[in-house]
Amino acid sequence: MSDIAFLGLGHMGGPMAANLVAAGHRVLGFDPVSAARDAARANGIEVAANPNAAVAGAEIVITMLPTGAHVIAAYQGDEHTPGLLASASPGTLFLDCSTIAVDEARRAHDLALTAGHRAADAPVSGGVIGAQRGTLAFMVGGSDEDFAAALPVLQIMGERIVHCGGSGLGQAAKVCNNMILGITQIAVAEAFVLGERLGLGHQALFDVASNASGQCWALTTNCPVPGPVTTSPANDDYRPGFAGALMSKDLGLAEAAIALTGVDAQLGIHARDMFRAYAEGDGAHRDFSGIIEMIRAQSSSIDG
Repeated sequence: MSDIAFLGLGHMGGPMAANLVAAGHRVLGFDPVSAARDAARANGIEVAANPNAAVAGAEIVITMLPTGAHVIAAYQGDEHTPGLLASASPGTLFLDCSTIAVDEARRAHDLALTAGHRAADAPVSGGVIGAQRGTLAFMVGGSDEDFAAALPVLQIMGERIVHCGGSGLGQAAKVCNNMILGITQIAVAEAFVLGERLGLGHQALFDVASNASGQCWALTTNCPVPGPVTTSPANDDYRPGFAGALMSKDLGLAEAAIALTGVDAQLGIHARDMFRAYAEGDGAHRDFSGIIEMIRAQSSSIDG
């Protein structure tokens, strides 16, 4: 069993760390939010006084942080506080499970290697439920050797682990996947609103599309209307799974990658614009499938 430091014990990181403890690993974690620390303790996670204390002596350091700027700042530290890289033992494996830009992931990887450590980017897909159940998908960027070292730990937290290639390519896979997801969630929402206007029932449309060429995760798992999929957020007033603010953030990363590569990704940019607008209101804290309500509200009236 390994000594693992886990930094970021929120809605995703907390359950991931708890699964590592349940598998017999010693996990020493930290989170700046007191409620997250309390929940971690209740799940058997040891809570350190600060991030540097968490990583000292750890064999593996896992970070689950909000942005790439947070990851790089945590790795580097500042003039007053040493960073995680300086506090870790030589040769520590740093696994960043945050969703950040490809260039930020590559910078974090280079910083770790320069400091004498190993590193891989390993963003996740599967949401809070996947984190709780240990069924996440991991997209990993790093060397063959570092992927092999990380695999036993990743298999505790997830059931689909894909080595996508070298540094940053885990994040590349994540940004491409979530661009597909954002676009398809909008398409499914627009189809249901169109069906409503045409007098088509939700269940009838679901029964057709879920068994035909319109079948997709945004329909069969995250159906944006109540009824057809009882576990979808639509049946719980769009309480997130995956909040609109997070989809807006991820599509912002896609937008940056599109600009960097010059790809003519018109649907990706349009999806980014729509989710940005959704996240500027209540959608920031509601499931991203709730964008169907914005589409309804913006649809023109056919009265008269």
